[in-house]
Order: sequence, then structure tokens, then C-alpha cells
Amino acid sequence: MMPFASMAAEGATAGGFLLVLGIMLPAVAILALFVLGGRVAALAVALALAAQIVIALGILFLVGDTGQPIVYVVGGWVPPLGITLRADGISAIMLLTAGLVSAAAAAFAWRDYGPRAGEKERRSSLVFFSALLAIGSALNLLFTSADLFNLYVGLELLTFAAIPLVSLKGSAETIRAALRYLLFAVFGSMLYLLGVVLIYGAHGTLDIAALAARAKPEAVTLLAAGLATAGLLAKTALFPFHLWLPPAHAGAPPAASAVLSALVVKGSLFLLARLWFDAFPALREPAAMQLLAGLGAAAVILGSVSALRQVRLKLLVAYSTVAQIGYMFFIFTLVPSAPGEAWLSGTAWTGGWMQVVAHAFAKAAMFMAAGLVAEALGHDRIDALAGLARRLPLVALTFAVSGLSLMGIPPSGGFSAKWMLLVAALAQGHWIWAAVIIAGGVLAGAYVFRVLGRMMAEPPEGLAVKPLNMGQQAVALGLALVPVALGLLPLEPAALLQVGRAP
Repeated sequence: MMPFASMAAEGATAGGFLLVLGIMLPAVAILALFVLGGRVAALAVALALAAQIVIALGILFLVGDTGQPIVYVVGGWVPPLGITLRADGISAIMLLTAGLVSAAAAAFAWRDYGPRAGEKERRSSLVFFSALLAIGSALNLLFTSADLFNLYVGLELLTFAAIPLVSLKGSAETIRAALRYLLFAVFGSMLYLLGVVLIYGAHGTLDIAALAARAKPEAVTLLAAGLATAGLLAKTALFPFHLWLPPAHAGAPPAASAVLSALVVKGSLFLLARLWFDAFPALREPAAMQLLAGLGAAAVILGSVSALRQVRLKLLVAYSTVAQIGYMFFIFTLVPSAPGEAWLSGTAWTGGWMQVVAHAFAKAAMFMAAGLVAEALGHDRIDALAGLARRLPLVALTFAVSGLSLMGIPPSGGFSAKWMLLVAALAQGHWIWAAVIIAGGVLAGAYVFRVLGRMMAEPPEGLAVKPLNMGQQAVALGLALVPVALGLLPLEPAALLQVGRAP
């Protein structure tokens, strides 16, 4: 395995062109939307999303087969004069996750935003598909960048592609939610950029490999890392910076909510992991890592309690996202910083990223199911869902299967993730984090079964249910089944996720 620290002398490797294609193809497809219009543009969207999956699979197989990261040196200029693109095991997994969820969201939204015979082009259609492609391009840039400023560029592209999805309905409520999101995003960006400026002033480079070799726990570096971290926490919506997320995700259309919850918040989380595990491994003091884990624990408990108190289904699912994000921050303290603990480190690392991936698919499916409920009934009030399981069995099944992963019930990727995190916590004597992991699963069960209980209740007289598109139901159920497949993987450190990690 080739860690970031040894990347300074690296040149381009085989398959490096795939990294460039992954970033550029969605951007080219966006131009096609504006230039070609109509059905030709719709075809461009479909081809771009299919190509994104093919490229991600190519990167995944190449990284897995060689056991080495893929590297592309932009313009032939090696750092510190130039920048590099790099895909390790985590990048490969996240690229494929983003490609699959984006394609599923496009398929789900095609009925509402796709071209219709005999109708003029709609502004909402252009906004949705261009934003979806921009999110794909920004995520691919984030997942493959090895330079802190390049990561900032990807993060900003991601933010400004996501905000239009929040306000796509155009109502006063969604515009307020988008403006709140924008406020938190700009605040987070300023803090992160200020940290990057201080890092460059102190070390003369923003290349992650160079920083890993140079950065020491000095005052200016600690301040810079703290500012950048605070900014990224605001963008990730970790407690107490979560106030923007529930109204933004709950007010967006179902396909948009799926992308926002499954992918967009993962971009800044990915950057946080790059910052602390790759750029600043020498700064990973236990106290700072415990603080991140403590905020994650607070998010798990308070987010779950808030979800349990909601009266609307989409708000419940949105607050569930706040809670599930919290689990991902346990890796900062459960992955040991001392050498010689490879199994324990690999277990916690695999569990954290399994949680990221399983949550992406489960939450995308759950938001789609919630959107279908609102379409069928004309509302999403939880206390008025009686009889839905009988009238719309596929929708209820999608919600139930997605809930398995959130609760951590086998077989599901959520169970595998939480089990490995729990094993790592108990092995290191972190009893508080272990208790939070268990309590979070119980609370998730409470709000999931609260909804399922209402869906399975006896339907009232004269219940009117609008017929739903079978294709949309199939897409949502297909996403929900992915975490079940992940739950069949061995409960052990995944070799692919170790590719590119420092030994």
C-alpha cells in the first residue's frame, strides 16, 4: 500500500486518465443541456451518468487488482509546483457510491423532470439535471484531489450545485431553507479557507503528501486545522451545526432529498478524514479526536430523539440523517494513532466507511419512499398513515428494509458498520461510545417502528390513495436492498479500504 506520505515522488500511474474523465464528463454533459436542449440533452444526461458508473467501476477494479492508488499528475507538474489527482481504496468506493445513487435519483426523477412529448422544455428540468451532474463532477473532484485548495474548489462546487435542489419547488419555505443552508455553507467555507491560508503560510504547500511529512503540532498548524475542521463540521451538519439540514432536506423534492442526504453531506466528511488521517496525522491528539467523537455521540442521541418527535415523515427522515452522521465521527477516536494495532485500526476504519456507504443507499431509498407516501396521500403526516402498508406494500417494504440498516439489524450494512465500531470501542475500553452506538440503534428502532406501526394499522373508511409509478417504487426498493447485500460481507477489515492508507 502506498500512503500519502510517499506520494511526493510519485508519477502518473496506469489508469490515471479515468480520474480526469470522471471529473470532466459530467461537466461536458452540463454544456450539452444548455446547447442541445430537448431529448438530445436528456440522452446526454443518461450517457453521462452511465459513464460515471463505468468509470467508477474501472477505478475500483484497477485499485483492487493492483493494491495501489491511481495517480494522475495534472499537466505533468509534480507537487509542490503542480497538483495531483489520486484515487485510493476509499476514493474508489465513494466514486462508485456517488455514481449509483446519482443514476438512481435520475431514474426516480425522470417521470417528473424528464422530457415530455409535445411539451416545452421546463426550467425545473434543466435545473435538476444540471445540478445533479454538477454534484457528480464536484464529488469526483473531491474524492480524487490531493491538494487542500483543490479540495476547497470541489467543496464549493458541491455546495452551489446542491443549493438549487433545496429551493427547486420555489415556495417561500424552501427558499428560506436554501438561504439558511447558504448561510451555514458560506460560514463553513470562510473558516476552511482561512485555515488553508494559514497552512500555506506556515508550510509553503497545500499538497497532502508534503503536509503529512512537514506538519508538526505547532500553534499555527493547530489553529489552521481547528478552523478548517470547524468549517467542515458546519457543512457536514454535525451537531450543533445541524440546524440547516432538516428543513433543507425535508423541503426538497424526493429525488433531490435523496442526493442531498446520501451524497452531499458526505463530501465534507470525506474531506475531514483526508485532513486528519492523511494531511495531519501528527496532530491527531486523543483530546481533539475525543471532541469530534463526543459531537458525533451528541448527534446520534439528539438527532434520534428529534426524529422520534416529528409529526411529518420527511422531517423524521431528515433528523435521522443528523443522527446517522454522528456514527461516522467515531472513526476519529476509534482508529488508533499508534502503530502496531493493524487489526483494530482496520476494523474501526472499515466500520466507519461501511456506515457511510450503507447510510447513503438506505437514506436515499427512505427519502424516495417518503416522497411516494406524500404523493399517494397528499401529505406525509405520520399519524395519518394507517392502511398504507396494505394499499402500497412496496413503499412500506422499502421503508422497512431501509430502516434495518439505520437500526443496525442484520443482515444489513448498518449492522456490519455498527458492530465493527462497537467491537473497536469495547476493545479500547471506550464504554461511553459503545453505549451510544447501542442506544442509537434502539432509538432508531423506535422511530422506524413508529412509522411502520402506523402504516400497518387498519385503514380508515374511504382512504384515498393515488396510484404510483411502478418504476419509481422499483428504484427506491432497489436502493434499499443494497445495504442488505452489504450486510452479507465478512465482518472483518476490508482489504480494499486499506489501499493507500499509511501503515
